[in-house]
Amino acid sequence: MGRTEMKILIGLHRNVNALDKKTSKIAAEYNLTFSQFMVLEALYSKGDMSVGEVRERILSSVGTIPLIVNNLVKMNYVERMCNEKDRRVCILHLTQEGYDVISKIVPRNEAMIAESMEVLDQEEKEKLLYLLKKIGASCIIQI
Repeated sequence: MGRTEMKILIGLHRNVNALDKKTSKIAAEYNLTFSQFMVLEALYSKGDMSVGEVRERILSSVGTIPLIVNNLVKMNYVERMCNEKDRRVCILHLTQEGYDVISKIVPRNEAMIAESMEVLDQEEKEKLLYLLKKIGASCIIQI
């Protein structure tokens, strides 16, 4: 791998980390960790999902997702429901309390992301999105 590719990779990581830190600060105002926010946001945007689907969506490890979910259940933000077709599968559902909290956080987080990207004009944003998809497509093929 060349020097330019390493700089791109480092730049991507630094930008994602910076945005994640800002998201963590917003989530902390509601007594949530970053991971808890991610679970709630996934359920808010996609609806009920199995624990495995949530884990894949938020890129969490197998070991940490049960702890995150248990804490959200204790906070009454999420409830577990048994899958009627397969009792071994647990479906996660946002409670009304969970919905109320995440519906306040998501708009603030989206505004923060939009503000962070104001340094790019619309054409640059579209080009960046195109390039990221292009890189992503090549990575999927190679895995």
